[in-house]
Amino acid sequence: MMSDHLVNLERMGPVMELLSTFLFSIWLTKPVWMWLAFFAVVISLLALDLGVLHRGHREIGTRESLMLSAFYITLGVAFGAWVWWALGAESGMNYLTGFAVEKALAMDNVFVIAMIFSFFAVPRKYQHRVLFWGILGVIVLRAIMIGVGAAVVSQFSWVLYIFAAFLVATGIKMLVFKEGETDISTNPVLRFMRRRFNVTQEHHGEKFFVKLPDPKAPDSGRSVWFMTPLFMALVLIEIADVIFAVDSVPAIFAITTDPFIVYTSNIFAILGLRALYFALAAMIHRFHYLKTALALVLVFIGGKVFAADLLGIDKVPPAISLGVTLGLLAGGVIYSLWKTRRQEKTAASVA
Repeated sequence: MMSDHLVNLERMGPVMELLSTFLFSIWLTKPVWMWLAFFAVVISLLALDLGVLHRGHREIGTRESLMLSAFYITLGVAFGAWVWWALGAESGMNYLTGFAVEKALAMDNVFVIAMIFSFFAVPRKYQHRVLFWGILGVIVLRAIMIGVGAAVVSQFSWVLYIFAAFLVATGIKMLVFKEGETDISTNPVLRFMRRRFNVTQEHHGEKFFVKLPDPKAPDSGRSVWFMTPLFMALVLIEIADVIFAVDSVPAIFAITTDPFIVYTSNIFAILGLRALYFALAAMIHRFHYLKTALALVLVFIGGKVFAADLLGIDKVPPAISLGVTLGLLAGGVIYSLWKTRRQEKTAASVA
């Protein structure tokens, strides 16, 4: 028996050596095992979310969403602590800075998602289903965008200056110009779907597609596929994220060009978007001045790329970037809550 066990170990030797070589090989600047561990955590969280916490279709209350938001934020910060321990203080601070910026941008995304759900009159108990599949799409789309961005930056370092200038211009635009009202009914993608495909005006439970009698031949008895408003809402949410990624991806690349830090900070911030939406959708108006703080953050992140060259240094220290980013965002949240609270008290006293 002992000899058989030794023979088996000898046979496994080459396999283990091959596995070890694969796990410790470098892919996008980091060992493969780091990427596998990250994706294992993400898949586990998605399985827990859909398969355990929200197996049935029900409304998610404010208290539950706040607890889930706190859980995802804690998890994201804990991963940042692990990055700090495993890769060093600079990588840890870059991750936390990117995580904070992406989380703030996600709050802006909440407002757009709320408008889309309101336009399609999506029942609250089905909103989580749309957001879940939306997150899966975001994970893939961000991987593509960040992969392309990393490849371009590694080949042409001057692209970072274009990203930086874009961030400064975007921040100034947010500070100077007020956003107009968004009319979702005029969205070109929505108009294309309604013109080219069969769509229903009413919801059909949790279904994205349903089979209904062919409207072109109602007497034929033939059924054809129709898109439901739930699926059209999902498509518009995915497009909204791509538009928001135009800001967030350059922002994180202006913080660090490490693909692992860029992607993991983005995804951990996005994973909590569903819970964040249910927590903030009804009170997003309370964070009016957060957009001003976010604009200042974008100007700072873009400006520090040029400031480093002017000061003759390699880069602005990550500790300064993290401190300024957190300070501006915290200031925006606190001032927003204080200001809107005063306005509500004034309105109540007048009434």
